[in-house]
Amino acid sequence: MPQHSAGILLYRRTPSPAVLLVHPGGPFWAKRQEGAWQIPKGHVEQDEAVEAAALREVAEELGVTVSAPLVPLGTVRQSGGKAVSAFAAEQDVDTAAITSMTFELEWPPRSGRVRNYPEVDAARWMPVAEARAMMLKSQLPLLDRIEPLLE
Repeated sequence: MPQHSAGILLYRRTPSPAVLLVHPGGPFWAKRQEGAWQIPKGHVEQDEAVEAAALREVAEELGVTVSAPLVPLGTVRQSGGKAVSAFAAEQDVDTAAITSMTFELEWPPRSGRVRNYPEVDAARWMPVAEARAMMLKSQLPLLDRIEPLLE
């Protein structure tokens, strides 16, 4: 059964219109830039409201409490089948001050060495044109949906 995730595409209009994308932590994404950046998102727990999951995930991945109203952006399906319900919120965030939860992973595989990695190793404000080049392909429709909010 495909997983369901929820997340928030943060945006700001000043000093110039931009969206906040995150780079996933861990060795799989370490050397990838183009096509790797995403919205902060994560798994929706059983019996958890989608909006609550999105808010929780942003707090876990960025260390930020979203106080702005959430605007639904709909759902996209990632290549592995995971559905991602997304929201937009206008809120500025200091990307230098993000703090992310960590996860454990055996790396290299079957090596017996377990290390901690941050869920998010970077966050960056990007104009929509730059975000289109950097964003995970399956999440690109979210940029089309948020553009009217940036005007």
